[in-house]
Amino acid sequence: MTDVAISARGLAKRYTIGVQRDPYGRLTEVLWSSLARPFRRKSAAQRGAEFWALRDLSFDVQRGTAIGVIGRNGAGKSTLLKILSRITEPTLGRAELQGRVGSLLEVGTGFHNELTGRENISLSGAILGMKRTDITRRFDEIVAFADIGPFIDTPVKRYSSGMKVRLGFAVAAFLEPEILLIDEVLAVGDAAFQRKSIGRIEDVTNEGRTVMFVSHDLGAVANLTQTCLYLESGRLKQLGPTREVVHAYQMDGLLARDDPGRGLSFYRRSEVPGAPVRITSIAAVSTRPERATIDLGSPLEIDIGIDVTTPIERLPIDVTIKDQRGRTVAILFSPDQGFTLTSSRGTASIHLRIEDLPLAPGTYFVDVGLNQSPPHTTAFDVILDFPIVEVENSGQVVQWLERPWGSLQPQRVDWRRSA
Repeated sequence: MTDVAISARGLAKRYTIGVQRDPYGRLTEVLWSSLARPFRRKSAAQRGAEFWALRDLSFDVQRGTAIGVIGRNGAGKSTLLKILSRITEPTLGRAELQGRVGSLLEVGTGFHNELTGRENISLSGAILGMKRTDITRRFDEIVAFADIGPFIDTPVKRYSSGMKVRLGFAVAAFLEPEILLIDEVLAVGDAAFQRKSIGRIEDVTNEGRTVMFVSHDLGAVANLTQTCLYLESGRLKQLGPTREVVHAYQMDGLLARDDPGRGLSFYRRSEVPGAPVRITSIAAVSTRPERATIDLGSPLEIDIGIDVTTPIERLPIDVTIKDQRGRTVAILFSPDQGFTLTSSRGTASIHLRIEDLPLAPGTYFVDVGLNQSPPHTTAFDVILDFPIVEVENSGQVVQWLERPWGSLQPQRVDWRRSA
């Protein structure tokens, strides 16, 4: 048996913008498209405009490997997983997968809305080619992990998005697929579920199964995967050891920070259309005017610019600070400090000062989110992995003693002899 679990050769996917070409679309959509066509006025750019989501993508994934897939929005990550999951066909090239494939790409992927949770578990197992005895053996674990016990015999169409994603992940992870494909859908769940899911992914990889993990969480990618695939504009930019690829991705982010043509769009993960607020700028207050740098032990101050298009009350803001390996250093949620934004239309500027965050030398990044309130489960606008500041040791620590860069270095340390 070959050691290659996933093989892609020359994969390319083309979409046509502004033109309905799906002969298997819903009947109402097809009829409406046909009736309305004579009355549409389209620009030349819209008529038959083509968009290549993937171009000439080739790679191999060895059996038992956990591989991460990273890249900005629109890089082609989700398109790649849809092709590997056989949800869509490539325009060019081919992809071969050796073994049973489980995937979690969108909330409720593969579920039949009219069937109950119990029936969907059985259906998913049958599709994976599992025996009824094997499905029954894992059934209780799936229900316990998804935490939907009282609703297991309720039709899935009545589930919340959180319930669907919990059940979907549990089915994908516990029904023993040989290849597991996971998209950013885990971000839909709450923090406790995300931690539990990360633990389950670790278990799957330790069991020797193949995992392809798409995420904007570089810390999770670095911790869970050994190999990483970096996509940019549908092309393979880099494939190699995860830490090397994540570092290259972050360095590209540093260059983009200073490129006015790219602005925050390079870092924007998601944005609600028509949202009342939008992030327009993020900057650190620097001790050196020529670049975003602070001295070891200095307070960290961050200015966040916001555009307010509709008057808003009590807007929560969250800021996550991460080191150059993607590890979370601090999470700050403005209501914890008694602050939320209330603003009329126009612009607003938020100033955040952190007095005692002992950052070691290195590069630091921030995630900034403008949250809907309550229940804070969806954000109006999210910026990820924005390179905010360089911390420099300008003699405050005389001997660095090969301490790992990016780790916390407390400044207020008291040494005493006890006896």
